[in-house]
Amino acid sequence: MDRRVRAKKRINLALQGGGAHGAFTWGVLDRLLDEDWLEIAAISGTSAGALNGAAFKAGMATGGRDGARTALRALWERVGGFEDVPGIDWFKPFMAGAEYAASVAQSFLPVSPADIAAQVVSPYDWGPLWSNPLEPAVRALKIDEVHAHAGPQLFVAATNVHTGKVRVFGDGEVTHEAILASACLPTFFKAVEIDGQHYWDGGYSANPALHPLYDPALPDDVVIVSLNPLYRPEVPDSAQEILNRINEISFNAALLRDLRAIAFVKRLIAQGAVTKGAMKDVLVHVIDDEALMRSLSVRTKIAPTPLLLDRLFEAGRKAAGRFLDAHAKDLNKRETVDLVAMFD
Repeated sequence: MDRRVRAKKRINLALQGGGAHGAFTWGVLDRLLDEDWLEIAAISGTSAGALNGAAFKAGMATGGRDGARTALRALWERVGGFEDVPGIDWFKPFMAGAEYAASVAQSFLPVSPADIAAQVVSPYDWGPLWSNPLEPAVRALKIDEVHAHAGPQLFVAATNVHTGKVRVFGDGEVTHEAILASACLPTFFKAVEIDGQHYWDGGYSANPALHPLYDPALPDDVVIVSLNPLYRPEVPDSAQEILNRINEISFNAALLRDLRAIAFVKRLIAQGAVTKGAMKDVLVHVIDDEALMRSLSVRTKIAPTPLLLDRLFEAGRKAAGRFLDAHAKDLNKRETVDLVAMFD
């Protein structure tokens, strides 16, 4: 990017969930950390976005930019090595081996064995054999560092199983359980209990939650790191493609709803229908790689092989670099996406 951009700028980050595809966000964050003029004021994350946000916050609080970079790499090295975690043999049929088996049998089976198993086998059916394969990576995060005053504010979203409503865990509330809850896909993981309530993946209700970033004390800019393709030109016609598109639409629905609300507020502000300063004029930006994400699927979200994670990391760095080259000058001045085109 143009190194003449030196004025300090503050932004908020909104990090989508997407399983192993969250390594793309790791790459984005790693690239943003290269720019000492850019300050991350707050992070709102769901699922993989919550993991990335917590690692970023903990590393930044104790070691600055280098600390954040190291903490993120350590997180994804643990995620990439979780096939070696004791007690998760139950989960291995859903991972890369199942992906290979599915590709071999694709002409005979409309969906993969892993997809079938996820529909008919509950994580509760495994009894004492079950354990959460993400837990070691999450438990390795030092919560006292996540709660530190240094670094960005952190917000983590999870979905209340009983009410269907989003719960946002703010500063001081983000625990290991809250992060696990935010990443709890119910077809694979048991609901996470917090204060007598049970939670599933935050993506069902907020992917990610944008409203915590409307705080007047925070900057106007919200940079969304998108992991789920908004658009696919083709109509899915195989059972696997249909399931994949259902997953993408479901996990984008809450975000599109929030963007529609932002656009409505901006229209009121532009028309002078609300008192100036009464409502925040949010400046929305997006970092994504739609072509790459369209080439992947819901299967790769649960197959965190080192090769895939490295590919996504490099793609994330490149996408963030393209964004900075094109829009560094726009930050704190104007939004860089057409909101109406995104949801209309």
